[in-house]
Amino acid sequence: MPDMAYSWSMDFEPSPRSKDFLERTRRFMREHIQPVEDRTFKEIAARGNGGDWKRWVVPPIIAELQAKARAEGLWNMFLPDAELGAGLSTLEYAPVAEQTGRSFLAPEVFNCSAPDTGNMEVLWKYGSAAQKARWLTPLLAAEIRSVFCMTEPDVASSDATNMRATAVLDGDEVILNGKKWWSTGLGHPRCEIAIFMASTPDPSRDRHHQHSMVLVPLAAKGVEIVRMVPVFGDYHEPHGHGEVHFHDVRVPRDHVIGELGMGFEIAQGRLGPGRIHHCMRTLGAAEAALDLIIARGMSRVAFGKPILNLGGNRERVADARMAIDQARLLTLYAAWKLDAVGPLGAMTEIAAIKVVAPNVLQKIADDGIQIFGGAGVSDDFPLTALFSQARILRIADGPDEVHRGLIAKIELAKRGYHKK
Repeated sequence: MPDMAYSWSMDFEPSPRSKDFLERTRRFMREHIQPVEDRTFKEIAARGNGGDWKRWVVPPIIAELQAKARAEGLWNMFLPDAELGAGLSTLEYAPVAEQTGRSFLAPEVFNCSAPDTGNMEVLWKYGSAAQKARWLTPLLAAEIRSVFCMTEPDVASSDATNMRATAVLDGDEVILNGKKWWSTGLGHPRCEIAIFMASTPDPSRDRHHQHSMVLVPLAAKGVEIVRMVPVFGDYHEPHGHGEVHFHDVRVPRDHVIGELGMGFEIAQGRLGPGRIHHCMRTLGAAEAALDLIIARGMSRVAFGKPILNLGGNRERVADARMAIDQARLLTLYAAWKLDAVGPLGAMTEIAAIKVVAPNVLQKIADDGIQIFGGAGVSDDFPLTALFSQARILRIADGPDEVHRGLIAKIELAKRGYHKK
């Protein structure tokens, strides 16, 4: 049998810095975000723009809240750079990310929302000085937004090597062609730059060095935003998930991030911390759903009893509590290991939380819908939005099946079954 020994020197107690940011974030959300959140989303829904993203606007309250958050130092907290961000490690930021997950507005208010966080990390880690000056600086200031173009409509994108989009070097330029969709944030009025991942075939390299990431201004000739794709009928205005086509788009070679062929390496560096952030926000959303379940269940009476005392609902509350706490511990462990050994050393743990956390939220949101009854499937309460969020995450950044397959592959390799 292989040596399965573990190091138990890990410590998940939040550092003083983490506690400070968490408390200040919690207070800011309570005092500034919660009072306006429902009103803001009702304002967006009342416009009725649907998929007409050209008419989408960002509610002015967002800029007001962002200015307040920045003034209080609650800005770019995801970035482990003391000059550009808060300087928190992945583990230190995790509780803060969970807190922001209790709100749909908070991540954007603190400039800590996907996909910009992942794109900023890519530029911070791999970008040239010119790329940072042109794109990272305004992203860190929330002056612009960005999008990540990886998933394609014409292939099974669960296998990223299926990618048909191409980035072909032509002298001092790179020519881009291909179709992308589920590009989150594409409809945002301030979205100006895309990171386009594409195939750059080279027979001298292995299959995981055949792809590149290229910065593409959305105003470039040949970039065609085709539509916003609805999720369960909701277009998620004013951000959206877009389909965008690239027709012989030419950009200077210096728009390539890193070097040609580095796409998968960069993707691993991007997705590792990003999945921690996603999962902790997801658990914050699960806590919010559990709050709703208990409040509703204890305030509504049927057959002479609070409905929480009917139909096994207390057991559902207990199961939710256990599931959230288990998922949180697993996610904190993944964050600790990511900080300790990097994304490649924490592949099992990162894959595991990507499966576990969205499934926890999906189950709790579904239980909440059932307890709320007809109100649960309406837009009067956020449960359908939370369910949708969870269901999306079971596909986004790789479906559950891919992550389970990776975990099994690693477990077999530990025992000597490398290619069986």
